[in-house]
Parts: sequence; C-alpha cells; structure tokens
Amino acid sequence: MLRLKHALAAVPLLLLTACATTRAPVRQPGDAVTLGLQEQRERSLADTDHWTLQGRLSVSDGKDSGSGSLTWRQDGERYEFTVRAPVTGRSFRLVGGPDGADLEGLEGGTRHGADAESLMAQAVGWQIPMAELKRWVLGLRADAGPADIAFGADRLPSRLVQDGWTVDYKQWDAMRQPAMPSRVFAEKAPFKVRLSIEDWQLGR
Repeated sequence: MLRLKHALAAVPLLLLTACATTRAPVRQPGDAVTLGLQEQRERSLADTDHWTLQGRLSVSDGKDSGSGSLTWRQDGERYEFTVRAPVTGRSFRLVGGPDGADLEGLEGGTRHGADAESLMAQAVGWQIPMAELKRWVLGLRADAGPADIAFGADRLPSRLVQDGWTVDYKQWDAMRQPAMPSRVFAEKAPFKVRLSIEDWQLGR
C-alpha cells in the first residue's frame, strides 16, 4: 500500500483550519421550520448531479496526514477527482463511475478498483466516503440510511451525523442561491476529511 506520506507531501491539518473563518458553534435540533427548509433545499438540488468544485482537501488517518488542491468534477454517475500536492507538485487523478474506478498518477501505473472508496483506501491509504460525500458537500443528506441533522442560527445545516460519520458545516457561501457549503469537515474516528471550497460551478 502506498501510504499517505508517500503519495503526497505531509501537511498538518492546521493548513486548512488556520485561515478558515468558522461559524459560531450554534447547533439547534431540527424543528418544523428548519426541517421544512432543508427538505425544500434537498428538493431543489435533488437533480444537481453535474457540478465542479475547486478548493483544498486535507485528510488524516490519526497518524499520517496529507493535503493538496482539489478539483472535483461530478458528471452524473461519473466523476473526476484530482488532487495536486502543494510542495512536490505531484498529483493523482481518480476517475470512474458505476463500472469501477481508475487511479492515475501513482508509482507503478494506473490502479483499477471496483469503486472509488475502496481503491483510495487500498492504493493511497485515504478513507474518504466518496458515495456519501458527493451529497454531503452539497449540504444534503445522502442515501445511506437515517441521518441526524442540526442547524445554525442561519437555518442552514450545522452538523450532520450519518453512516457513522459526523459532518460539520463550518462555513456557507450565503451569496449563492441556494447557499452552498464552503467549509466541510467530516470525521469518523480516527479518519478526518476536510474540504475548503473556493469555487462552485453548478450545471454542465
């Protein structure tokens, strides 16, 4: 297995958190109003399966950590997930869809796997819940079973707990309609995934 510190330059998680402007830690249980707004939001974004986000990604398994710039293109069921290391300039690209996933750019050539999540874990050592994350980054509940959701004072999701993961929405871009997450931290001990989103493009 190619470990994190060999795949990308190891960079402390503070790289993302030091410059992030976080929301006040207000977490209110969902009520009729906030849950109704969330359901409305989920209906409006239900068919949003063509989008691109750009930003930074940081991951940790409790021992090793890695970080880099991220471009994630979602085209229906197909995706392209490109990470570029900040210091070494090395990068890898994960592409695929229902027929499996390919990981390019690592020593030893392209790796193929049945799905993105298991391929990333085996080849790079990164535990990223790819199937669920593509909904969580939009501020939506995934199709992974029951979810507990709490809201901030702005009535936008503040924390989502689903499939053993805790997803904290640290910041939203409220200038967009609908508002879109700009800081998303997901954790399932000992694993951590942190996204700092600089730009959203919705649609083809």
